[in-house]
Amino acid sequence: SPLQPNPDWVRRDVLKGLSLGAGATLLAPLIQQAVALAEGKSDGIHRRVVFVLQSNGLRPSFITPSGHVWKESREGGTTGGELVELSLRDRALPAALEPLTPLKDRITLLQGLSGRIAYSDHSANHGALGCYSARGVHGQTIDSALAAALPAVFPHVLLGLGANGSEAINYAHSALAANKPLPTICSPSLAFRSLFGSVDGGGKAEFDRQTNLLDFLADDVKRSAAALPASERGKLESYAEAFESLYARQREIADLQGIIRRHAPDLGEKRTTTTSSLVLEAQFEIATAALIAGLTNVVTLTSGSGHQRFGQYPELGAADLHNLGHGGSIAGKTNEESFIVIHQIHTRLIAEMAQKLSNIPEGNGSMLDNTLIVFMSDSGDGHHPRLYSWPIVLIGDLGGRLKRGGRYLEFPAYGQNKHATIGSLYATLLQAAGQSCDKFGHDDIKLLDIRQGEPLQDLLA
Repeated sequence: SPLQPNPDWVRRDVLKGLSLGAGATLLAPLIQQAVALAEGKSDGIHRRVVFVLQSNGLRPSFITPSGHVWKESREGGTTGGELVELSLRDRALPAALEPLTPLKDRITLLQGLSGRIAYSDHSANHGALGCYSARGVHGQTIDSALAAALPAVFPHVLLGLGANGSEAINYAHSALAANKPLPTICSPSLAFRSLFGSVDGGGKAEFDRQTNLLDFLADDVKRSAAALPASERGKLESYAEAFESLYARQREIADLQGIIRRHAPDLGEKRTTTTSSLVLEAQFEIATAALIAGLTNVVTLTSGSGHQRFGQYPELGAADLHNLGHGGSIAGKTNEESFIVIHQIHTRLIAEMAQKLSNIPEGNGSMLDNTLIVFMSDSGDGHHPRLYSWPIVLIGDLGGRLKRGGRYLEFPAYGQNKHATIGSLYATLLQAAGQSCDKFGHDDIKLLDIRQGEPLQDLLA
């Protein structure tokens, strides 16, 4: 009837009224997103990216689906001059990826992207996510760049399992800029306090003290600046801005306390464990909870501490994964079977994270629909990598910004005209996240006849 208001308009106006009156209530973030969705704004939905970086290499054969033979060049790369694309519909995933089978229609398997610029005897370190030399921190890594493109209360959450279950922090894989490595928290207890401390008993009192202190410091610095000559005032004013920024983040966290409390994981003994597999499990649970609570949109989960520090799983009979890279084994299994055991620890946790995200409604689908998970090794294709082909698994399409999964892509061989590097993948991810990017990473000097680091049209929707 023409006398009845459009229900969509009514819903939109009601939501707007709520958002204007909600201010800093616990519901503000959810209401703001609902308003955006009611107005048809796609940017009301958060997009998320999760990197899972495992040590010790991921062999090309471990991401090759059934019915296809991985034909390796003498150097270890692909052999053809054209892109090979296969559907995964009637193909089984290899054993290392078997836990991801329920996600097969969301998966894109990538072979043939080179990363020779990051070549090293073992881990490519920051070069794995930076597409530059493994020897040093030469620029921002892709996870950090995506964190800037997909802002949140915690722009970038970095969690992991270190060289062993008792390592607290390392600086092995991510960087904000050249010579500015980012810390990865390897202690579940420390990670939990950092993200969920505002609702954690005594941690709440400490959180409130920190918030009040930051507010006082910002005001105090501003008062001090007012008494200084103009030539000296600028420096103190920049300090005040820094304190105000920290205070603003504390207030954002305070506003989200109801949501944080609802989604804070119950880790039990995993919170203080030093058993490697349990540490990794706890970190995945914390990361998933942080995503669901809206604390962050970008997570990096690492396993191993770069260089030759691959990790230890004594509970599985693997006292040192370095030995596994030199033909060793676990509990009487073959070397290949042993590697698959370690890979499946990670892919099982990825599958569990994906399932939890798929259970959370968002827009016309679920949180998983707006998420991309990237699984790869910081050592590329092996313990002693060659990096002519860097096997990478993508799960999800970032809210339709990437082409739908269920595909296996084998890029042209190293040196061929249509060959691409990992820098091109990273430029693609930035483009999909809404950040214009013509090029990412450093050039491989042996591929100067090829346009490097540009977005891949075979992946962009």
